[in-house]
Amino acid sequence: MNRVIAPLRDFLHRESSSGTLILIASALGLLAANSGLADSYFAFLHLKLQIGPSSLELEFTILKSINYFLMSLFFFVVGLEIKRELTSGHLASFKAAAAPLFAALGGMSLPAIIYLAIAGGVEPNGWAVPVATDIALAVGLLALVGSSAIASLRSFLLALAVIDDIGAILIIALVYSTGVNLSWGLAGLLTIFAILGFRKLGSQSVLVYLPLALSLWYCAYRFGIHPTIAGVILGLLTPNIARTKSNLIDGEDGSVSVIEYLEHKFHPISSYVIVPIFAFANTGVEISSQSINSALNSVIAWGIFLGLVIGKPLGVLLATMAARKIKFAEYPQGARNLDLIATGSAAGIGFTVAIFIARLAFEGPEIVNLAIFSVIMGSVVSALISLLIFKTIRRSKL
Repeated sequence: MNRVIAPLRDFLHRESSSGTLILIASALGLLAANSGLADSYFAFLHLKLQIGPSSLELEFTILKSINYFLMSLFFFVVGLEIKRELTSGHLASFKAAAAPLFAALGGMSLPAIIYLAIAGGVEPNGWAVPVATDIALAVGLLALVGSSAIASLRSFLLALAVIDDIGAILIIALVYSTGVNLSWGLAGLLTIFAILGFRKLGSQSVLVYLPLALSLWYCAYRFGIHPTIAGVILGLLTPNIARTKSNLIDGEDGSVSVIEYLEHKFHPISSYVIVPIFAFANTGVEISSQSINSALNSVIAWGIFLGLVIGKPLGVLLATMAARKIKFAEYPQGARNLDLIATGSAAGIGFTVAIFIARLAFEGPEIVNLAIFSVIMGSVVSALISLLIFKTIRRSKL
């Protein structure tokens, strides 16, 4: 029996629902880390696992397994969404992509500048932490405010967040890579050519691509870049062509592409399972008078916090204003400056990817925990500011 789907609507719905699960999982992580369960919680996360034969050199902790293996599937879904947006979505033409492109560039640049101005002399490697946007929580916030946000802002924020993801992925690949091993890089390149070869032959079998996907992941790991990048590459390599042998029907155009089919299969796993597990495992930081005092006196914490809370909305607004001034882009239909500030504050909810980058950027548990605490606080404050502005906009229209 055929099933009718609406890819964009379903994607937004899952992201919005995922936002609620992220909040619950994060609260549970914080509770576990600040209760009598703390020792068991941290002991479990740091339990070592031997994955495969010892020759593969894959001895990871539970926490690292989550951040390396499970998050690879998360980034695969991100890669699929980027590919869909670039080929048939909001980023398929320069005219459609111009406004969110400029907004995203401003929303990435200014937070980095603010961080470096405040903390660059102490820990310059953390400049990328306040750059990221959490799609699930940002989209969930716009769903929460409902009619207070004009319809055009949803597609604008989604496109902005996707471009943010592209920026974050490039940063992870180019900035936070370890010493590279060229032979493994060559092996990874050959794996990509093999994938392209099977794609050229028209193969759409998961059984064909799964071994190649695992091979690419391992090559990326041994090459020296974060292996989650393999997930993004696989998503981008996925062809946007009609899926054969599918019981799914696109309610908009009647044809389900390979990208839409894979998103339908894997996006629920990513949104409802993987990201909440990541949130539970990575937000468990100690909150005490001492940790709060440390954050208040840390330039690193303030750099991340102000980058998200001030840099994001101001960067989005100024860059979009500049794009309109030079006639490269227009505001989203019906939007004013206050709408863009509210949307920029929603983009200031960095959370998942910001925490992910924080674990790559900093060394030592104390600084990592400080950065995660700052990301959480900055994301919460950004969300509250966005809600307040949207509610103010709504009252002004009544």
